[in-house]
Amino acid sequence: MLVKDLLRKLDLGNSVAEFDSDLRSYFVETQTFRALVKGDVDIVAGDKGTGKTALYKVLRDRYRELPDLEHVEIIPAFNPAGNPVFQRLGQIEILTEGQYTTVWKSYFLSLVGNWLLEIVGGLDTDNLKQLHETLTRIGLRSSDDSAGTVFSKLVNLINRLLHPTSAEVGLSVTEAGMPVLTQKLEFGQAEAIDKQQEIVHHEDAFATLNACLADLGVTVWVALDRLDEAFQGYPNVERPALRALLRTYLDLLEFDYLKLKLFVRKDLFRKVVQGGFVNLTHVNAKRLDIVWDEEDLKALLCNRIRRDADFVPSFGVSATSDDDVFNLLFPPQVDSGPRKPITWAWMMSRIRDGNGIRPPRNLVDLAKKAQEAQQRAEDRNAREFQIGSALIEPDSLRKALQRLSDDRVNDTLLAEAAELAPMVERFRDGKAEHNATTLAALLSVSVDEVKAVAKPLIELGFLEEIGDVFKVPMLYRDGLNITQGKAYSSDVPSSEE
Repeated sequence: MLVKDLLRKLDLGNSVAEFDSDLRSYFVETQTFRALVKGDVDIVAGDKGTGKTALYKVLRDRYRELPDLEHVEIIPAFNPAGNPVFQRLGQIEILTEGQYTTVWKSYFLSLVGNWLLEIVGGLDTDNLKQLHETLTRIGLRSSDDSAGTVFSKLVNLINRLLHPTSAEVGLSVTEAGMPVLTQKLEFGQAEAIDKQQEIVHHEDAFATLNACLADLGVTVWVALDRLDEAFQGYPNVERPALRALLRTYLDLLEFDYLKLKLFVRKDLFRKVVQGGFVNLTHVNAKRLDIVWDEEDLKALLCNRIRRDADFVPSFGVSATSDDDVFNLLFPPQVDSGPRKPITWAWMMSRIRDGNGIRPPRNLVDLAKKAQEAQQRAEDRNAREFQIGSALIEPDSLRKALQRLSDDRVNDTLLAEAAELAPMVERFRDGKAEHNATTLAALLSVSVDEVKAVAKPLIELGFLEEIGDVFKVPMLYRDGLNITQGKAYSSDVPSSEE
């Protein structure tokens, strides 16, 4: 059998969870996933590409099969494709943090309340009647309980409240309760409101909703993903709105049958709580950062290799362990020599950023790009497969790293660097290792200032501080044409592996 025929059979899936229809079949149940399912965790934080959306997707698809979630229903609070519905908050006036808290609470009450009223199909209990009356009174009762419709209805209502066509009395989106309609207000196409309505306090409204869920014996998890995209383009809205979301999370902890589950980027979480956040310890007590150890990463890759039940048997060998499967595809070493690393260690060192984060997305993309490079090589010079020889040759892995580095510099590093991007660009075409003197010259600051100026680049994962040396991780070197070696003179040789 030709190597190129075997490579054509290999399907490693998509590295982006949103576009991977077969994610469930090779998902690795990590400690983070198990803690989430057991209810020990409400906030999952991770860097880009570490699997937040994958966790959500598998949780959503499999929760009815999991014994721990027998009496749990999961309701997505975002639209899975297209512009996040929350961006509509950027199209109205900027509110206070307290008012955004009211918006979030109104949304969650409406989302879960309308879902519940639709599935029960009637008002058989006093609690259900009260829930129906509450949503109707604040103008948020809807027969369409989808996240997009519910949130759009809420934003339209708030926009009308903030911009009435005429009014005999004032009106505001209160911070103490739900949006309030008062006497003689006309809202353009909306009807005039003649009767003053009392404030609906969120504690009372959620107590009613919680009682309805308790009557049914159902706990609802409201899951929010894509929060890093929620207010893209609206920086003045993002921080107060997401701080309000965390405040809402804390306020809803008292209700046993309603839980928020937040999937958030670590850098965004740090930005939101920067400068202090009351009761942050309560938030962190239910927060878990996504961590991938090497065994989990290898299992993830090898599960994808095994996805086609006929692929491994077509080699004519018995490969049962992850190491066996890995060695079918990859050579023992990329660079030959007694002091050079084995291929797995080589890959681990090159998919990591300066903070030691090794996103599964980087590993999958590296493997896929190596497969593509090897397929091109086989088209030029086809080989017969021989037992004991790897499908993918060292040169294909080197070419894959170059392409991965180009991609991550553009779609992750520079995309997330924002105002730091010009500083990153100063490293282009230079050396990988700097001391305080060369780094100060590069960044045009004094040696005394260099650590403070470099700190944001270290937090970004672009620089790694090792003793008195600052290194650019291998992940970003090819993409910026940065070469191995020191930018300063030293008698000590560089050690990269």
